[in-house]
Order: sequence, then structure tokens, then C-alpha cells
Amino acid sequence: MFLNRKKPGGVHMQPDRDGHGHPHSHFELCETGSQLYADALRAGRIARAEVAPAPCLLDLDLLRPDPDDAQWLRPVPPSTALAHLILPIEKEIQERRRLTLALADAFEPFMAVSAQMPSNTHAISVLEGLKRINASLDRAVADCSVELLTVQPGSGRSAHTFGEALRRVRPLLGRGIKMRTLYQHTARHQPITLAYLERIGPEVEVRTLEEIIDRLIIVDRKVAFVPASRDRQVALELRHPGLVEYLVGVFEQFWLQAIPLEKPVTYEPHPHGISGVQRSIAKLLVEGHVDEAIARRLGMNVRTCRAHIAKLASALGSGSRAQLGYLIAQSGILEHGD
Repeated sequence: MFLNRKKPGGVHMQPDRDGHGHPHSHFELCETGSQLYADALRAGRIARAEVAPAPCLLDLDLLRPDPDDAQWLRPVPPSTALAHLILPIEKEIQERRRLTLALADAFEPFMAVSAQMPSNTHAISVLEGLKRINASLDRAVADCSVELLTVQPGSGRSAHTFGEALRRVRPLLGRGIKMRTLYQHTARHQPITLAYLERIGPEVEVRTLEEIIDRLIIVDRKVAFVPASRDRQVALELRHPGLVEYLVGVFEQFWLQAIPLEKPVTYEPHPHGISGVQRSIAKLLVEGHVDEAIARRLGMNVRTCRAHIAKLASALGSGSRAQLGYLIAQSGILEHGD
């Protein structure tokens, strides 16, 4: 029996009838106390020494000193004890009800304003912090019943990230939900990505591209999630039908151009021995992108990107970055295959 009343002193260890200690807190009627109180009611009194294992009987005012003999205690009638214990609880309930009504009155004007707002007011929600982002993602994906579309750019995703993705997707398997994911070509050579895809099995259809858009998750064509900061600490949850449908269209365009994972990525050979990845880098260099931006767009680390740039410069005989741009334009490699 627990009563919602607090009193300083915390939890005490008191010996029970067998002399063994057990946790005992104020305003908690323990099993020993219940038995002793029942004994006192039957007998009309109980020896003070006998109730030592159950201090709750005195804390709850269930026993009072016998006016005729200080060695004995008399039980307070249950109805009297109950009324005494319930009174502060009832006062607390009344106070909470008063507070509830006060809050309802305070927010009533805002409810009226909210009712007049357009239905799409919450079509774009800003999610700050990974905890809140992941919680919203978990709820949306858990409710998925028809289709899940995802775009996962870049490389170097951690085992924890893949673990979270596996935890989120696994409950959808075997439910007839259509799942498609776009990666970049670099994912074909990442053991952790391949291990993840092996775990989820063939129910998730995967294709890859040299370049894709930033991370994107679309659930049942009703809600979409996109990053809103470079450090991934802010995301947008989109529920506006027009916005979501537009993003679905973007996904479908990339999907049509992508290569299924089970098919090899082939590039038309170039006379200078320049690879398809290096042609992609050359294109971005000519557009004025710096190494970090090129690496991010092609899903590789900066060191690998710079190694490709060095090979590209060597193949074209460039001695400087400025000359490399000129030689790329003159070589015609950007018009040779795509």
C-alpha cells in the first residue's frame, strides 16, 4: 500500500519479525505492518515492542498510545485512519484540477487562432538534434504500409548508422512493402554497405549512380525527410503533398538513370586512359567545385578524390591546377562518353 505523501528521512532498514532487515519507507504500509494492524484491531490493542518492525503503523497514525498503559498501543479505527490519510490527497487533487482548468482557460484563445490557420501550417517541421530527427523517422517508417524510398549519398557511414537503418527497416520486411534505395557507385566497394544490404535481403531494390542528390527518405508518398544542415543536426519533415510529390518525381528520375546493383558499372574507355570517375571529377573541376565539394558529391573521401585529380593531371600532362582546367576543356574528355 503506497500513499502519495512525502516525508524527510528516505528509506530505512528495520528488522522484521524474524530479525531480518527489509527496506521500509515512510507512509508505506508493509506486509508486516498490515498483519500487525489487523492483529491490533482484533485484540483491541498491541504491545509497543511488537510493532518495532513496522514503523509505518505510527507514521500513518494507525496506532496511538494507550492512555492507561504506555507499554501498549491502541488501533485507530480504519474509517478514521482512512479519512485522515485521504484528506491531503483530495486537497492535492483539487489543486491539480484547479491548475488544469486555469491552463485550459489560458490556452483557449490560442485554440481559436489555431482553428483559423490553414491546414498545411505544419506541412514543414524543423527537427533539431539527432534524437528528435531519429524519433520522427522511427515513427514515420514504423507506420509505412506501401512504399519506402531512400537516397543515401556519400561514403564512410558508420556501423552504428547502418545498425540504426537495419533496426528501422527490418520490421517492414515480409509485409509486401515496396522498398527502393539509391546509393552512389562508391557504395559497391564498401564492405559495410554490402554487409548491410546482405542482411536486409532482396526485398530492398538497390541501384547506384555516380552522383545523386543529398539524403532523402520518403514514406508512403506522404512524408519526406531531408537534411537542413551540413552537419546533419537539423532536418525537415515535409508533409505538404505538392512538396512530397515533387521529391518523388526527383527520385524517379534518378532511379531511371541508375544502374541495378547486380549489374556492373561500365565506362566507355578513353584514349588517354581516363576513367569514368575521373571524367566526373573533371566535369566538376571545370564547373569550379573545390576538392571537398567534389568528394562529397561523388561519395568518396577527399584523399581519394585528390588521388584521382593527380592521375587526371598526369594523364593530361598538367603542371598546375589552372592548367588542368584548360587541358580538360581542350582534351574533349567531357564529350567522350557519359
